[in-house]
Amino acid sequence: MTELLASEHASPTAARQQATLTANAVAVLRAERAGLDALEQALQNPNSLGRAFAQAVALISTLPGRLVVTGIGKSGHIARKVQATLASTGTPALFVHPAEASHGDLGMVQDGDAVLAFSNSGETTELGDIAAHTRRCKLPLLAVTSRATSTLATAADIALTLPSMPEACPMGLAPTTSTIMQLALGDALAVALLQQRGFTANDFGNFHPGGRLGMRLRTVQDLMRTGSSLPIGQENTPMRDVIVEMTCKALGCIGILDHNGKLAGLITDGDLRRALDLDLTITQAKDVMNRTPLTIGPDVFAADALRLMNERDRPITSLFVLNAEGKPLGVVHVHDLLRAGVG
Repeated sequence: MTELLASEHASPTAARQQATLTANAVAVLRAERAGLDALEQALQNPNSLGRAFAQAVALISTLPGRLVVTGIGKSGHIARKVQATLASTGTPALFVHPAEASHGDLGMVQDGDAVLAFSNSGETTELGDIAAHTRRCKLPLLAVTSRATSTLATAADIALTLPSMPEACPMGLAPTTSTIMQLALGDALAVALLQQRGFTANDFGNFHPGGRLGMRLRTVQDLMRTGSSLPIGQENTPMRDVIVEMTCKALGCIGILDHNGKLAGLITDGDLRRALDLDLTITQAKDVMNRTPLTIGPDVFAADALRLMNERDRPITSLFVLNAEGKPLGVVHVHDLLRAGVG
């Protein structure tokens, strides 16, 4: 196999073929980039797409119901992706296939909903029934199309008209540039609505509880050890008892509390080694503890906690989690974070 690849690499014919393929691929990217540039310019025009975009954001953000996204063919695939992005970023949205809508799924489109229809030509026959349903039931209809004079665009309450740009397909037939612009506009709409709603990373985490992303968006409170798992001592606790507590809880540290139950300091394995010259029969926890330990709040993302542990000159393995009053709620250990897939 290696010899075959080397032979092809050395062949002038193979080199020319590779150059042709690369040139064709670059031409596609240039055409699609030109479409995105044109879309950007259109959005910046407050008298055309920019105005329609602002109207769409205002309408969708105040909907009492859901945004029903629809489309067929390549535009349908884009519509499905846009619907998924909208739903995961705080905009209640569902996809309805236009053909299925004509056979009963129009019942999914209810009072208070709006319809966002994707059609490059704006003349997609299959969209007729769902568009007519919005007119009959007086539901807002938004259209994403490349033709401002199309049937869909003229029927819509808000028409998001894409710039007319050539497809990257050399025959000008396969939807390429047009679908890239549809997707980009859908993403822009989702992000604008996200910002309009004040959607936060915590909200995003609530909608993505599964998978690696969900793990990275969990907070310290979700992973910390609590209750009897906490290694705790008092300022006057003898060091012999401190060592016993640290050994039993096996976290490599112990939190030392003051008389109000607040964290007064921390003793780690390193502190113990540095205290070996002391008489442990009379030495108390307050004589050894670090009075300014690094701590963290319960709402901090687990990924941020792990980064905090590792960014010090001497990485640490545990962080005490404190409430607003400085009292311990739990302890998060680096192994807990790694097991949860945070790293």
